[in-house]
Amino acid sequence: MAQRQDSDRESRRILERVARETDPAGTSFVARTKKGVRDHVSAADADRTDPIEVWGTRIGRILGLLLALGLMVWLVLFLTRGS
Repeated sequence: MAQRQDSDRESRRILERVARETDPAGTSFVARTKKGVRDHVSAADADRTDPIEVWGTRIGRILGLLLALGLMVWLVLFLTRGS
């Protein structure tokens, strides 16, 4: 009986989350994506009790983002020059 209640509770939680994420009146896709990127780069998922881990994660993610952007710019320049 308890297992059935847990299953029902989990099902309701999942359905509520899906409804909240797909609700057109809720936050837009762009706003959710922007928040997700901001949380990722600012290391919101890192252990807040360890400042070295937080700053290391932030620095690593920012450097990775800069490297990816630099490679994209290089690729565009390479392709437009016709080399």
